[in-house]
Amino acid sequence: MDFGIFTGDSALFTWVILPLLIFLSRITDQSIGTLRLIFLSKGYKLLAPTLGFFEVIIWLLAVTQIFKQLDNFLYYIVYGLGFAAGNYLGMTIEEKLSLGNVVVRIIPKKDTTDLVNHLSEAGYGITRVGAEGSRGPVDIILTIIPRKRLINLINIITQYNPNAFFTVEDVKMVKHGTLETLTPIKDKPRSPQFWRKSK
Repeated sequence: MDFGIFTGDSALFTWVILPLLIFLSRITDQSIGTLRLIFLSKGYKLLAPTLGFFEVIIWLLAVTQIFKQLDNFLYYIVYGLGFAAGNYLGMTIEEKLSLGNVVVRIIPKKDTTDLVNHLSEAGYGITRVGAEGSRGPVDIILTIIPRKRLINLINIITQYNPNAFFTVEDVKMVKHGTLETLTPIKDKPRSPQFWRKSK
């Protein structure tokens, strides 16, 4: 059997197989790199360096092949495409993982009574602060939740206070009333799985 097509002298290897390998390796190492930075920002001190090890090894393998063929423009193109695709894939994976906690700041545009009552009944720990906006007094509602519960919270805001203004920010650490003791509400099977503190 002839394996000549898989050698460095083969046109198929030079113009198809190797560029594809460079592209895939760049996607892989950049995805790992994106996740590493995210994990680092969230305080995963062991996982981030571990990912960094694999990231740099894969990167070196890809760059080595580039330097062997400096006159092949296709390698530069697939290298750049792999970089871009790796960034996108890394962010997509991080969104799916929904790691960490977030602080949500809500500034409703109408009476907050129904929204506050429902959040409290659903087990959300909230802080209500009075403030002065450009159009008069407003209430600011603050809550810290697991990121994977953000969609449920947004649904509640949309239902009980449409058009409310809110912001979401990552929280690196939570102390005094940590979210690790949260357990799902079980007495409302038809409603979304909200969270409350364990007794």
